[in-house]
Amino acid sequence: MSRRKLELQSIDVSDWPTVAFTELDDVSRATFETRQQAVLRYTAGEPVKAIERSTGINRRQLYRWLERAQTPHPDGRPFGFRALIRYLRIADYERVRDVQVRGEHGSRGTAGALTQLFERYPELTGWLLLQVKQRRVLLEQRHTDGQLRTRLRGLQSMHDEFLRRCRSLGLTAADYPFNTADHAVRSLSRRLKAELLRTFGTAARSAGASHLKGLPRLDGADAPAAVRPYQVVEFDGHRLDIRLKVVVRDPLGFAHEFEIERVWLLVIIDVCTRAVLGYHIAFREYSRYDVVKTIENALEPHRARLFTIAGLEYGPQDGFPSGRLPELGYVTWEWIKLDNAKANLARETLNSLCEFVGCVADAGPKYSPDERPYIERFFGTIASRLSSRLPGYTGAHPRDLRRALADPKGNLRLYVSLDELSELVEYSISRYNGTPHAGLNNATPLEAMEYFVRGKQTLVRWLAHARRQTLCLMQSARRCRVRAYLSQGVRPHINLHGVRYTSRLLAAGTHLIGEYLLVYMNADDLRSVRAFVTNGEELGVLEAQGAWGVVPHNLKLRQEILKQSGKRRRHIAAIDPNPIEAYVQQKLTQARKTRKAATDLANVTRILTSAPTVRTPVGPKRRVEVETATTIAAPIPGTQPATDIDFAPRLSVRPRKLSIGTGQVF
Repeated sequence: MSRRKLELQSIDVSDWPTVAFTELDDVSRATFETRQQAVLRYTAGEPVKAIERSTGINRRQLYRWLERAQTPHPDGRPFGFRALIRYLRIADYERVRDVQVRGEHGSRGTAGALTQLFERYPELTGWLLLQVKQRRVLLEQRHTDGQLRTRLRGLQSMHDEFLRRCRSLGLTAADYPFNTADHAVRSLSRRLKAELLRTFGTAARSAGASHLKGLPRLDGADAPAAVRPYQVVEFDGHRLDIRLKVVVRDPLGFAHEFEIERVWLLVIIDVCTRAVLGYHIAFREYSRYDVVKTIENALEPHRARLFTIAGLEYGPQDGFPSGRLPELGYVTWEWIKLDNAKANLARETLNSLCEFVGCVADAGPKYSPDERPYIERFFGTIASRLSSRLPGYTGAHPRDLRRALADPKGNLRLYVSLDELSELVEYSISRYNGTPHAGLNNATPLEAMEYFVRGKQTLVRWLAHARRQTLCLMQSARRCRVRAYLSQGVRPHINLHGVRYTSRLLAAGTHLIGEYLLVYMNADDLRSVRAFVTNGEELGVLEAQGAWGVVPHNLKLRQEILKQSGKRRRHIAAIDPNPIEAYVQQKLTQARKTRKAATDLANVTRILTSAPTVRTPVGPKRRVEVETATTIAAPIPGTQPATDIDFAPRLSVRPRKLSIGTGQVF
């Protein structure tokens, strides 16, 4: 193959940037069209001699233009046809001679002198880039005479430091920049502006921007336009602007109220029908476990709630998609759009979405709430229809007038309790799904969902039946080693988060001693976990030993209890056989002083009242009062038996005799 044919194969003018030549003057336009015609004819395979005869262009010029056109442009693309414009410079000016003093007016002809200085002394270049990185000089934008101009702030001090650096390098008064009238201050200003404006991120941060926004998405990088249900969903969390309280009843039946911290509302909404698929209420900053819990609530069929507040009930058009349409239970989605929160991008969250649910997670750019407009608009609806109408509303900003109007003035009786908020959120979301939506031509989200699913018979994807029974696999597996102590007679077991787990099958599996098990846990209830052998075989359910296997608790609660009990482990082991009850009593004492302790108390009591009670005898019998509706009660010894839980085994064995003496002397 000839050299000319090889060159032609490497040139593709279809991707070259073009030129609006119709706006050029007559001479520049004629010159550009002649050069463009010569290049196109050459890349089409026409002989060079024929091009020279018809256009009058020398082949050396033609080859030079082809080389210029393929030179990379600062924007990342080749110059293309832009290199054919008359008098266009594609390379920076390189100075060869030194700057010389000419007469009393100083030096003349200093083009490229500063660039030459930086090339000779690379340490100056490094110093300049460091100053830009440390924001020693800043950009300011001002509108002057109808034009947007940029100027530097801090240039004078930068120029003084620049001259000191030059003197330290051995430059004298006869050298540049000292042999010029302004000591190269204008050249330094232009160089600094060029460095600051090299990228938009550097320029924006130099001007005081905290984050960047407005970058267009790449083609194929974002989710497609939703044209059917469950094609694209959006997920986000919103901190409710309401001051809340928790109500606890003492052994005598008196109610005690404590203010708690604000809570988060996590929601998954369908883009096509605007229907809310599921939600979850989390305390403080939500974690990856709360995100996975929201996904579970959106997959499982929604269960109707029994309202205790007078006037709250499901309307004929209200509800949730999986509750109104039973066939939508365990339906999965194709795309989910979420932000860049750490809980959203955690490994457990991405595994749950990508591997278990089987969807594509689109995190999107940072600080871009407009990428998820439907979920943001829904939270705006919740704020206007629910939060702003309740006492204790904190407002959209500290100077919001509604904040002052809704201030209860410290009267906790006017605060909304946690149970009341849960019912109000359930009612508001179900009412939202049954309210006509302007984006759906005044159809309700549930009507739109029914129209697509039952009317148009749109195909949806269901979660496999095997996975419906193993939603715990959405969490990442933990590798736990099976331990046993033969000399002490301790049967095989595993240790998980400071608690021993075992089962009859594991306790009899001597061959598993020393092996690792894959343990999947439900972060909301750690009384039991599911274990698998490393080859994938299911071992079964492992139960927590002691009081941890009786009282329902989640991972956060256990970590808090172990963290506090570690400081006084000896006293707890000797006095409090039930660490969960001791933790509740401690938080009950501290709830009057801090909202954090009251929030912890509300969290643990919600877990105790919501989870099913397991009647397993593991300790002395104690009684726990569980208050429903608008109050939350804690386990308090000595209360009236609303729910009895046995905390110690009732064993019909004969006690051993004491090995110590009675102290009697005969």
